[in-house]
Amino acid sequence: MNQGSAVFKRSNAFTVAGPRNRAFATLRMPNYGLNRRILSLAIDLPHRNLIPFPVGDVMKVLVLGGGGREHALVWKLKQSPRVKELFCAPGNAGIAQEATCVPCDLKRLDSIIETAIKVSPDLVVVGPEVPLMLGTVDELRRRGIPVFGPTQAAAQLESSKSFSKAFMTRHRIPTPLYVQVHAVSEIKSAIAHFSAPIVVKADGLAAGKGVVIAASKEEALQAATAMLQGSLGEAGHHVLFEEFLEGEEISFLVMSDGERVAPLVAAQDHKRIGEGDTGPNTGGMGAYSTSGLIDDNMRAWLLRHIAQPVIEGMAEEGNPYTGILYCGLMMTAKGPQVLEFNCRFGDPETQPILMRLESDLLEAFEASIEGRISDGVFRWSPDPSVCVVMAAGGYPGPVQSGQLISGLERANALDGVKVFHAGTSLVDGQIATAGGRVLGVTARATSLESAVARAYEAVRCISFDGMQYRSDIAHRRLKR
Repeated sequence: MNQGSAVFKRSNAFTVAGPRNRAFATLRMPNYGLNRRILSLAIDLPHRNLIPFPVGDVMKVLVLGGGGREHALVWKLKQSPRVKELFCAPGNAGIAQEATCVPCDLKRLDSIIETAIKVSPDLVVVGPEVPLMLGTVDELRRRGIPVFGPTQAAAQLESSKSFSKAFMTRHRIPTPLYVQVHAVSEIKSAIAHFSAPIVVKADGLAAGKGVVIAASKEEALQAATAMLQGSLGEAGHHVLFEEFLEGEEISFLVMSDGERVAPLVAAQDHKRIGEGDTGPNTGGMGAYSTSGLIDDNMRAWLLRHIAQPVIEGMAEEGNPYTGILYCGLMMTAKGPQVLEFNCRFGDPETQPILMRLESDLLEAFEASIEGRISDGVFRWSPDPSVCVVMAAGGYPGPVQSGQLISGLERANALDGVKVFHAGTSLVDGQIATAGGRVLGVTARATSLESAVARAYEAVRCISFDGMQYRSDIAHRRLKR
């Protein structure tokens, strides 16, 4: 037993309370409806939440979401020998080929909880950010349903950029200088602190579209004014101006159990709609992952100076952070700077990252929930992977759905290729577009050049009216 732990005996079960104010027990619960399986009980002592979790048995898993990220999660979870039943809410046409899709409105907490009660899963995995902001994890824990993801309070690292920036300032985590404004009348005085280009950010969640890189102060004024006047809804009630940094962006993800972190392989996203990183920002037009993005020394630095201080800082402030922490970094001449935190798997980074994962994703989720994260929870392929997003015409603006998609079977038949569905639905039994980002065509190969070539070979197999995609995914790495 670890020093500082205490042992308690309650009824038939022994529990061990560790330094993270959690207790763990193992006991039989024959009337819990889980077929007399052995359960591990994680007890959040400060909040008195009892969370039963099946140990070493087959499980029913519910994934919340309906995009490319969730398709990748479903695809990887299905490979676990312990996943007996797999559900996704609401899912999409591609996910429906690998899991049972159930209707759910992810913008309403009551709909999410109703769906979870109806499915009665052994584990819920939260994919998108909105359910986290609504408090899905808190409510499921209160009801004794095991769930992977951070609480509503912890998820403020993503749901409020002003909270995130203030947190980083308090804990000396490197991040660009910023000024926050609450009214149009404050804009000009705030802009005076910056030289162009200026980064303008909406404070709240804006589906990846709340950031504008303004080439001039006039453009920054216009962008901020539009946000404050409601162009992004509630997300733009507050606006941040941030210094523009030069460098390469890296997506660095870790999994946490509230105390420790384990890194995933790094990835690089392509946010702009146009070739050569031009045009407006999107939710992401592609991503790739290769071991050359960061070396072991940089990985250790990021863990020591960014990821671990976040987890320790959140615990100190009474909001323990469990789940995935996505660190959006700019690698500058002065060192890495945090541009943003996401409190879930990135999209489209998840697709190439999970293509490289060779260990059981379910076991990693268990380790996070049970408080036993270590580097050993992940095993990775050295092979690079790449994801090319195929989007509907007009994206990132308004799009027309219902365009029939052809060539999916031929693309999926290529060696090392998996086509993840992002915005698709069934129309008269045929797969059709149903959103801005439609597909994430993903490939893994022994070299990045081969992975890129294979992904674009698969892209050329697919067709739908108005489709658009970037032909230069991974271009920065390939030029080296």
